[in-house]
Amino acid sequence: MLFLKRPLLLATAFALVIPTFSAQADDDMPEHFEGEPSRTLEEAFKNLGVYNKKLEKLLDGEMTPKKMGEIHILTYTLENALKRIEDDVEDLAETLEEVHKASERAEDDTVMDKGKIYLEESGKLIRE
Repeated sequence: MLFLKRPLLLATAFALVIPTFSAQADDDMPEHFEGEPSRTLEEAFKNLGVYNKKLEKLLDGEMTPKKMGEIHILTYTLENALKRIEDDVEDLAETLEEVHKASERAEDDTVMDKGKIYLEESGKLIRE
C-alpha cells in the first residue's frame, strides 16, 4: 500500500506547486524548470550555500506535498551549481596535469604559466 501512496504524494505536490507558476507563465515559459544558473565558480558556491539552507529548512519537520514540490524545484539550482563546480574542477585537474608533465620535461615557462593559473583557480575552492 505504501508504494501507492508515494506516486499520489508526488502528484499532489506538483498539483499544489505548479499552478502558482502557471499563473505567472506565458507562452515562452519552458516546459520544465531550469533553476538558477551558476555562470561562475563563485556564483556556484553562492547558490550552493543559499539553496542548501533552503533545503535544510524544508527538510525540518514533517514532509508535505508542498514541501516536496518546493524541494523538487530547488534541486535544479543545486544541480546547476554542482555541475559548474564539477566542470571547473575537471579543468583544474587538466591544468595541474599540464604542470606535472611540463615539470617532467623541465619546461620552465609552461610550469610557471600553468602553475600560476592552477594556483589562482584552485584558490577559489579553498575556504580559509
